Amino acid sequence: MKILKFGGTSVGSVENLHKVKEILTKDTEEKIVVCSAMSGVTNQLVKLIGSVKLKDADAINGILHQLENKHSIVIDELIDDQKLKGELKERLSFMMTEMFDLCNQSYSEIVDAKIVTYGETLLTYIFSNFLNTVGVYNELLDAKEFMHVDNTDNPNIQKVGIKLNEVKENRAQTNLYITQGFVCKNHLGQISTLKRGGSDYTATIIGSAIDAQEVQIWTDIDGLHNNDPRYVEGTNPIAHLTYNEAAELAYFGAKILHPQTVSPIVDKDIPVLLKNTFDPEATGTVISNRIHNKGLKAISAKDGITAIKIKSNRMLMAHGYLRRIFEVFDNYHTSIDMITTSEVAISLTIDDTRNLEQILKELEGYADVTIEENHSIICIVGESVIDDKNSYKLFEILNHIPVRMISYGGSNNNISILVDTNDKIPTLQFLNKKLFLTPSHAVV
Repeated sequence: MKILKFGGTSVGSVENLHKVKEILTKDTEEKIVVCSAMSGVTNQLVKLIGSVKLKDADAINGILHQLENKHSIVIDELIDDQKLKGELKERLSFMMTEMFDLCNQSYSEIVDAKIVTYGETLLTYIFSNFLNTVGVYNELLDAKEFMHVDNTDNPNIQKVGIKLNEVKENRAQTNLYITQGFVCKNHLGQISTLKRGGSDYTATIIGSAIDAQEVQIWTDIDGLHNNDPRYVEGTNPIAHLTYNEAAELAYFGAKILHPQTVSPIVDKDIPVLLKNTFDPEATGTVISNRIHNKGLKAISAKDGITAIKIKSNRMLMAHGYLRRIFEVFDNYHTSIDMITTSEVAISLTIDDTRNLEQILKELEGYADVTIEENHSIICIVGESVIDDKNSYKLFEILNHIPVRMISYGGSNNNISILVDTNDKIPTLQFLNKKLFLTPSHAVV
C-alpha cells in the first residue's frame, strides 16, 4: 500500500482536484490519500478562532459565510449530478451550523481544535463524493476514529495501526481510501491537531502504522530544492536526501516538509517521495536511509529566532552554571536551537517566545541577560558537510554580512549561522553563489 498526501495548493481549486484525480487513477495499487484543507481555508479558520476569542459576532458570521460560499462554489463546479449536488450542499449547511454553534461557545483549546480541523473535513467529504461520481470508487475514513496519537512528539504508531485496521474492516473493500491530514485525538480522547503543516506528519504516521511501501507528498514544487526558490534564482531540486538531511532542512525552515515528517518512518526505512502535483512526471526528491553522496546538499532558513546572551555575574562561570541555565529553559518547555559559550557568557537561540518573560525573570536572578529579536538561522546541510572541501567558502559570508553566531561541529551534517532577518535573503543568495554556482560542486 502507498500513502499519498496532497497539500492545500494541490486541492485548492476544482481544476487542481481534477489533477489529483488523474494522479490517483494512474494505477490500481491500494492507496490511502491524506488531504489538507483547501489553500487559504485554514488561515480563515484561524481568523475565525480569533473572532471567537473576541466574541465578535459580525466577524464570525462573515467568515462562516465566506467559507460556506467557497465550498458551495466548489460543489457546483465539481459535481454534475443534481441530486448529489443537493445532498452535498445540505451536508455543507449542516456542518456550517455545527461550526456556528461551536463559535458561540466559550473559547477553549478543544473548541479551537474542533473549529480549525473543519477545513480538512469539508474538503475530503466533497472530494470523496466527487471521485465516486466519476467511477473512482473510494471509502472516506474519519481520521478522528484512528489517529489517536496520544503524544504528538512521540505518537503511538501501533495504536494508530490497530485502530486504522479496525476502521477499514468495517468499510467496503476498496483500493482507495480518503482521509484528513492534520486532525488527531490526544491522550484524553479529545480532538486535537498535529500543528500547522501536520498533514505530512499524518501521512508518515499512517505509513509507519501499516508498513506502507512508500509515502508520497504532493505539493506545488518538484521536490526539495537546494535553496529557497522564493528568494534565490536558479535553485535545483535534489534527487536524493537521507532522513537526517531532510530532518535538518525541515527543522530549519524548508517549507516543503513538516519538521517531524520523517521521524515515524526512519526505523522502518519507508521512502518518502516529494512530488509535484502540477508536473507529475518530474523526478522530485526521494528521502531514504540510502546515502547517494556526501557533502553540501542544501540551504534553508528559519525565521522568528530570538538570540539570548547570558553573562555570568562572576568573573568565571562556576561549576553547575550551565545546568542551571538549561533547567530554566527545560522547565518552560522551550527548545534551544543554537548555543555558543565563552569564558563568562553563553549565547543561545530559541524560536518559541511564549514563556520568554518568565525565563528572563529567572535568569536575571544570577546573570546579566540581553535579547536580540528578529533573527534567522541559515542552515547548510549535507551528510558529512563539515568534511566537504567546499564548506570553507561559506565563511566568506563574514566579509559581507554581520553574523551573530556560528554553530560548527555539533553535527557532521549541519553548519548553522545566525543573522539578522533583514540580512536573510542576501545571505541565502551569497551562499547559493559560493556553494552551488561553481563548477567544482554539484548536488545530486
